[in-house]
Amino acid sequence: MSESDPYYPSEGEEVPKPKPSAFSARVPESVNRGVFSTGAIVVTGASEFVIDFILRMGRPHQVVARVILPHAAMGRVVEALRDNLEKYEEKFGPCPRLPKPDKKTEKKQKKPNIQEIYDDLRLPDETLSGNYANGVMIGHSMSEFSFDFVTNFFPHSCVSQRVFLAAAQVPSLLESLDNTFKGFQKRVAEQQNKESNPDKSTSPSNENEGGGQTDADSDSKAQSDTGEDEVSP
Repeated sequence: MSESDPYYPSEGEEVPKPKPSAFSARVPESVNRGVFSTGAIVVTGASEFVIDFILRMGRPHQVVARVILPHAAMGRVVEALRDNLEKYEEKFGPCPRLPKPDKKTEKKQKKPNIQEIYDDLRLPDETLSGNYANGVMIGHSMSEFSFDFVTNFFPHSCVSQRVFLAAAQVPSLLESLDNTFKGFQKRVAEQQNKESNPDKSTSPSNENEGGGQTDADSDSKAQSDTGEDEVSP
């Protein structure tokens, strides 16, 4: 049969399906080894999410990687992690969970605010600006998960940060990311509703009664609130 001749499968013959092309990204040598993390802090900024991966082994605890995600990318990251966790549990059974702190003891202890948390962390200068990413590739073995945060820019995708977490850390990370994203969506919806119904909004004179917060002050407060609530152990 020549290349120009059409091919018709015989009755009952299965036609092979084309294999989807695998996504690939370049991995710089400086990123190749990756970093190990034992938890994360997720903070919402004005135009991005900041994920600080923490290593709590020895003092002081330190930020080993900072990943900057645009708001539009967080939903895809959450879904990718949820899908990967489901595949892990299909293959290996229920993912191990970290023991939860005793509720009675937790109530007695004062919950630190975001500033107190970072005062107790070592944040190297080279990590301050973080690494931008607009996508993620996730893999797993029985004992750990790998996260390749990527930049999808023409002409080549590239891994900007590689992070490893023990499998037991992943459910907490997923919960933190999901809660942060849902909180962000809720605030956006409330803001859109306020803009579409200006008659129901508070008058300018009443808005300033509390001391006149600037936009920067409001952003800082939102970041602190999110950071406090979304600390993955």
